[in-house]
Order: sequence, then C-alpha cells, then structure tokens
Amino acid sequence: MPAVHATDPTRSRLKVTVSRRLPEAVETRMSELFDVALNADDHKMSRDELVAAMRISDVLVPTITDHIDAAMLAQAGDKLKLIANYGAGVDHIDAHSARQRGILVSNTPGVVTDDTADVVMALILGVTRRIPEGMAEMQAGRWQGWSPTAHLGGRLGGRRLGILGMGRIGQAVARRANVFGMQVHYHNRRRLRPEIEAELQATYWESLDQMLARMDIVSVNAPHTPSTFHLLSARRLKLLKPSAVVINTSRGEVIDENALTRMLRAGEIAGAGLDVFEHGHEINPRLRELANVVLLPHMGSATIEGRVEMGEKVIINIKTFADGHRPPDLVVPSML
Repeated sequence: MPAVHATDPTRSRLKVTVSRRLPEAVETRMSELFDVALNADDHKMSRDELVAAMRISDVLVPTITDHIDAAMLAQAGDKLKLIANYGAGVDHIDAHSARQRGILVSNTPGVVTDDTADVVMALILGVTRRIPEGMAEMQAGRWQGWSPTAHLGGRLGGRRLGILGMGRIGQAVARRANVFGMQVHYHNRRRLRPEIEAELQATYWESLDQMLARMDIVSVNAPHTPSTFHLLSARRLKLLKPSAVVINTSRGEVIDENALTRMLRAGEIAGAGLDVFEHGHEINPRLRELANVVLLPHMGSATIEGRVEMGEKVIINIKTFADGHRPPDLVVPSML
C-alpha cells in the first residue's frame, strides 16, 4: 500500500468525499483534517455522482444506501485508494473488485451492537405484546376502558428464542433475552466456544431446519452474503410453528419477503417485526396492512451516540491510512 502522509507540507490534504450527511461533530472534525466534500442536502447520490466522486477523490465515504459495483470501480480515478464505509456491513460494495484495483475497504464494526440488540428486544415486545395495536387504538380515540380479554399478548419468559447468526449483535441479543427469562438457542457458521455458550446459556443447533421447527421467536442477525440470500426461504419458513414470530434487524435479503408476507396473511406465522426489507425502502404494501406486523424504517442503529462513534471510526481509518499504515478496520477477504 502506498504511503500517503497528510502531515507532509509538500502534499495537499487528502480529498475525501462523503456521500450522505453525518453528525455535525463528525463533519466538522473531517473538515479540520481533510479536504472534504460534504453532501449538504443529504440526497442519495446517483450512480453517476458516485462515479464522479471516485474519479477525483483519494477516499470515498459511502453508506449502506450507496451500491458500488465492479463497473463503477472500473471508472474510478487513480487517486482513489480507500473506501471508508460508514457502517459495519459492506455487502453494498464489491470489495473483491476494489481489492483487485488496489483500493482498500474499511468499515465500522462493533459500534452499534447494543443499539441494534435493543431494537431486537423492542420488536419482540412490540409484536408479542401487541404494542402498536394498543397505540393505534389510543391515538384513534377508540379505547373504551379496561377489559380482561382485550389486547391479550404473550409472556416472554420461558419462550424459545432462536438466534440466526451469533456474532456481536446475536450475542448481545442473547444476553438481553436471558434477562427476560427466555430460552436461548442459536445457529451459526461456527459454534461458539464452550465458555461463551455457558455465559449466554445458549443451545447450539448444527441444523438450522431443526432449530426453526422448535422456536417460538426467530431473530435474524446474520449478514447478507451470497450464502445467506433467502436463507429463510419459503421452505424454511414453512418449518416454523404457526405461533412463531420472526424478527429481522440485519438485512432484508436474508428472508424471502414475499413468502413471509403470504404466510403472515394466511395465519401460518403469528407475527413479524421488521427493521429491514428485501428491496430497501420499497416495502411490500401487503405488509403494511397486517396488524400482527411491526415495521420500522431501518432504525436499529439509530442513536446519536452510535452515529457519532461510527464517524469517529471512519476518521480513524482514514487518518491511519493517511499516515501510511493499515486502517484498523480493514475489510479482508475472509470477512466476505
């Protein structure tokens, strides 16, 4: 990797393009350190705008809304040497093509683990305790007073929670589920070490099919990769009990959304809590019609603290690269 010394007075500061608005403190610090082009109105940059930015920048700072493929990378300028992603997931970037062109890719792992795990629990409670239904009744002025048979949901204590993907977020979900008295089960590419399993009180299932058939709630916490696309396929969704609930805060592509919608409408699955969707913000309109579904606008990581910490990681990755060193959060082939 060529060394780029931002402190060398014979060189100009790194040209950095940021694709979306970031917290003010992050943008200010970037402006102090680099020659930064900011997105003042926070519009989603078009494909042509991203290519134009890659032609003139040393560093591009994209987000999950920016899909960067091999054809776009082929048009990048010789200056572009780092794509410092603002976010942990990098499935929207063709990192293999970038690497072949000598362009490094970094990300911001571990920052929003707790924030996302909190939203998993919020969705579990929202669906099982029918909280949105109660809120809608109150806001519409329909509530006529307490009744012993109204708004009956289900108790979390004793329920089996199946976690699909036991990385940082999956483990954080497990810790929270233990507090609620849930029984934690999980399926993962690799089994956890015995001491971690013991700490999380988690039961490992080598067979995803066998786990799904026995769970009351399934939380999807797996990244989107070619091997996880539609991992919860129509066939696997049919293995769930009719009383089961599906929660997804990871990537929408992991679930066959059309199949899930059909089964929810048919009463073959009891409910779902979704923060991500297979086609981005283009949500299946039939999902909005269902009272047993809680939908959120991809806000699992949306805390002020988390967004600032993500920006700080981006800055550290760029600054480390500028000083001629390997970015601490470099994405390597084994991670893809």
